[in-house]
Amino acid sequence: MAHEQHSGSSGGWLRSRSALVFLGFAAIAVFFLWEEQKAHLLGALPYVLLLLCPLLHMFHGGHGGHGNQSENHKHDGGGEKT
Repeated sequence: MAHEQHSGSSGGWLRSRSALVFLGFAAIAVFFLWEEQKAHLLGALPYVLLLLCPLLHMFHGGHGGHGNQSENHKHDGGGEKT
């Protein structure tokens, strides 16, 4: 038996008219949501960065080991060793 292919169903749901209308409305909704919330999100960005500082110190080992270097490592800057 031969099966006939329909010319309208070859593109799937993404190529259908209802999908294009949905994607158009979704793009418009995302644009307006971004425009309305942009001031709130970008206004809080400096505070978010300040709040992330303690987390970065906890997960990256504190202040990088200040004071843990011995005297030998501090003076290996290229001078002559005697």
